[in-house]
Parts: sequence; structure tokens; C-alpha cells
Amino acid sequence: MDFALVLLAAVALIVVVTLIKAVRIVPQQRQDVVERLGKYKRTLNPGLNLLVPFIDAVRTKVDMREQVVSFPPQPVITSDNLVVSIDTVLYFKVVDAVRATYEISSFLQAIEQLTVTTLRNVIGSLDLERALTSRDEINRHLSGVLDETTGRWGIKVTRVEIKAIEPPASIRDSMEKQMRAERDRRAAILTAEGHKQSQILTAEGEKQSAVLRADGDRQARILQAEGQAKAIRTVFDAIHQANPSQKVLAYQYLQALPQIANGTANKVWIIPAELTKALEGMGGALGGLSQMVGDLPAPEAADRASQVEREAAEAAQAAAAAAQQIHDEVRVAEAQATGGAKPQGLPAPEPVSPESLLNDPSDQRERG
Repeated sequence: MDFALVLLAAVALIVVVTLIKAVRIVPQQRQDVVERLGKYKRTLNPGLNLLVPFIDAVRTKVDMREQVVSFPPQPVITSDNLVVSIDTVLYFKVVDAVRATYEISSFLQAIEQLTVTTLRNVIGSLDLERALTSRDEINRHLSGVLDETTGRWGIKVTRVEIKAIEPPASIRDSMEKQMRAERDRRAAILTAEGHKQSQILTAEGEKQSAVLRADGDRQARILQAEGQAKAIRTVFDAIHQANPSQKVLAYQYLQALPQIANGTANKVWIIPAELTKALEGMGGALGGLSQMVGDLPAPEAADRASQVEREAAEAAQAAAAAAQQIHDEVRVAEAQATGGAKPQGLPAPEPVSPESLLNDPSDQRERG
């Protein structure tokens, strides 16, 4: 009786173990490689799978998801004989679980060593400057070489990234000094460009200011000249409309003659011999002002005529005095020029008195 119970329990245990060995549940994104009696039989896909107990066995469980592996820093020598430390990151996924299991013993270690050797070959053909600035080119080259090599292992390399390229400390110091000098040079260039632009703008402003100032001066002179021309034209029209007589012109000339003689810059005057005759003629003209045709004074203008005669007498006296002074200055200048000898030239005119200008014989004849 006890033996039967033990046998029944053993049979139940064998059945349970057999069921456990026969049933295999595979999760998503995983494949199990099954061997039968040590030989590859089939690959279990995700879900419920049945195996032959004690004959079929799972060799490996392969994760089909994309995986990320970060390799430790590797020393690499560049073409200019500088040792740099490079960190890389590798992205890959298993596309064939059977080949990843049977083609290579450890595909992860193989990928790491292949990445290191390929990286040394690529960096060894570049100098430090180009290696620091050609990360995309290095990544593409590494990805192409690894994908071609790992393809027969059932592995797909999706991406290779270089995390850091660390040159030696001395090289980093030199690079920092070089960059600092480059920044200083750019700052100096920008400062010079700014100063240049400032000078150009200042010169342009001065040029435009000078042009506008010259244009304003030109317009002012044009307007001034137009004003003077208009004034002259107005005076000329007024004179022609007034139709002045000879006595007014002679009177105006006698008033202007003392002012001409009193000029401070007039040191030497050349007096023509005909000046006395001209003054006598003017005196005669002034004496006959009241007898000229069409210019007889009205009875109510007697006082005004006497005032005009007094002013004319005063102007004649001033003109005679000015003429005598000019004649004396000319004689002194001639004496100084000839060294005391009497100059040989035209005879000096006789001095003219105010009475000769006012008491002209022609005037007396006209009055008689």
C-alpha cells in the first residue's frame, strides 16, 4: 500500500515536470533558439510554444530590441603623432537570432574590438584639427565598416556616436591660447571696422553739410543779387520817371565831391587841368538855375530857392577847399619824387575860390 502511494506520487511528479518542460512561453521582442539533442531545431517566437520534453532544450534567449553599448575611452594616435582619448557609443540590434548564436561566440565583445580597431584606423589618417571637426565623417565611416562586418553575424549597427575626443593637457592649453588669440584678433578687426565705419559716416555727414551749406550760400547770394538788381531797377525807373534837370545833378555832384576827397585811403590825387573849368562850369550852372527854361521858381518857393542857393554856396566852398588840399598834396608828392627839383609836366591849375563858382560871369550875364 505504501509502495503504491510512492509510485503514484513519482508518476505525478514526472508528469508535472514533463508538462513544464514541454510548455515554453516567450515574451515579446525575444527569440529562443531551440536545440534537439545538441543540434539546432527551431526558433521560438513570442507566445506559447511546445517542446519535446527531455529532447528539446533552449540554447540561448536573444533580445531583439535595439541595444546601446558605451565603450570605455580608447587611446588613439592621430596622423600628427598626438595621443587622444576617444569615447564611443554604439547602437545595434539583433536581426537574426540563429546567426548571432552560432556565427560568433560573443558578438558584443566582437563589436567592441571591431569598433576600437576601426576607430584607430580612421583617426590615424586624420590630424588633430580635422579629427576634432570631422565627427560626422568619422561616425559615418565607423557605421559603414561595422554594419558590413556584423551583417554576417545577424547584427545590424544602426548608429555610432563619438562622445568625446580628449587631447593631452598641453595640447588643450595651446588650443586655448590659440583660440584666445583668435578671439582677440577678431575683436580688434571688429573694432577697426567700427572705427572705419564711424569715420566714413562722419565724412559723409561733413560732405553733405558742406554741400548744403554751399547750396544755402549760393541761394542767399542769388536772392541778394536779385534784390540788388530789383533795387537798382527801381531806382533807375524812378530816375527816368522823375526826369531830373541839370541843376539837380550838379548839386548832387558838389555834395559827393567832399566825401570823395575825405577818404582815408586816398593819399595821392591826380588833378586834371580841366577840373577848374569843370568847377567853373558847375558854378555857372548853379548860377543859372533860376533862369533855366521850364525851371523858374514859383513865388511861393522863394524861400526854398534861397535855402538851395545857400546850400549850393556851402557845397562849392567845400569842393574848392578839397580841390586846393588835393593840389597841395600833389605838389608835395612831386617834390619828394624829384628830390626838390621842379617837375617837368603840365602847368598846375589856378586855385579856385568859392566866389568864382558862385559868381560866374555867365551867371551874371544871364541875370543881367
